[in-house]
Amino acid sequence: MKHIEQLLDPKIDYVFKRIFGYIGNEEITKELISSIIQKEISDIKLDNNTILEKDLLDDKVGILDIRAKIEDKINCDIEMQIVDRKNIEKRILYYWSKLYSLNLKSGKDYEELEKVIVILITDYEIDSLREIKKYETKWNIREEEYQKVILTEVMEFYIIELPKYEKYKEKTKNNKLNKWIRFIREPGGIEMGEDKAIEKAKQVLEEISKDKRERYLAELREKYILDQKAIEDAGYDKGLKDGITQGISQGLNQGRTEQKEKIKKIAKNLLKLNMSIEQIKEVTGLTEEEIKKLK
Repeated sequence: MKHIEQLLDPKIDYVFKRIFGYIGNEEITKELISSIIQKEISDIKLDNNTILEKDLLDDKVGILDIRAKIEDKINCDIEMQIVDRKNIEKRILYYWSKLYSLNLKSGKDYEELEKVIVILITDYEIDSLREIKKYETKWNIREEEYQKVILTEVMEFYIIELPKYEKYKEKTKNNKLNKWIRFIREPGGIEMGEDKAIEKAKQVLEEISKDKRERYLAELREKYILDQKAIEDAGYDKGLKDGITQGISQGLNQGRTEQKEKIKKIAKNLLKLNMSIEQIKEVTGLTEEEIKKLK
C-alpha cells in the first residue's frame, strides 16, 4: 500500500510562499488575489526572491512575504502571519510605504507612483478588530464624517483573520474567497474538481509535502515559529503574573494606608478627650512620636 505523506500546513509562511510565491504558480496566486480584492486579474508577475535556510530562523521583515505585480501597474504584498506580536498594524503600514516609495525613481514625477495593495492573513484575531463581525476587512484612507469619500486610491489594505472564518463564513457573499480560506485552513478537506486553481494549489502542496528537502525546510520554519510563540506566551504569562503581584501589593499598601489614617483619626479624638499618650499607644498601636504629631 502506497504511503501518503501528511500535507504540510499552508499557514506556515514558508509553505504559503512555496505555493503562492513560486515562479510558475502565477495562475494560483492570481486567483487567490482576485478572490480577495474581488476583481478579475488578467496578468500577474511574481518577485522571485530566494529563501535561504538561515532566513527561516529569523523574522526580518520582508523575507517570507510575497510580492506580485498586477496588470503591470499595481504592486501587491501578501503576508501570512501566525505569531501575534501586537504590532501588525504598524507592520503592514511599513510594507505599504516600502513598496510605494520604491516606485519613485530619481527625477520622476509623483504622478507616476503606482498603487500598492497589502494583503495580510493572520492565524489569530487582531485585538483592535475584535468588534468587527467578519473575517475579511478592507481598509483605505477615508474622511471621518464623509466615510464614502476615499482620499487616495493608491493605498489599499486587506486583512483576513482565519480564526473568525468559522464564526462569520455564512455572512460573507464572497464564496470564492471562502473556498480559498478552507484550503489554507484545512487543505486535506478540499475535494478535487471543486475549483481548478485550488486543485492546482493542492497538487503543489502535495508535491512539496513529498519532497524531503521541502519538508525539512518547512519543519525548520515551523519549529522557529513555535519557539517564537512559546517566547511570546511566556512573556505574556510573566507580564500577567507580575501585574497580579503588583496589583495585590498595591492593594495591600493602599489598605494599610487607609487603615492607618482611620487609627490616626481615633487617636486625635482620644487626645481631645484628654487621654494620656500611654493609654492611646496601648489602644491604637501608634508610637509616641506619631501621637505627638497629631496634636
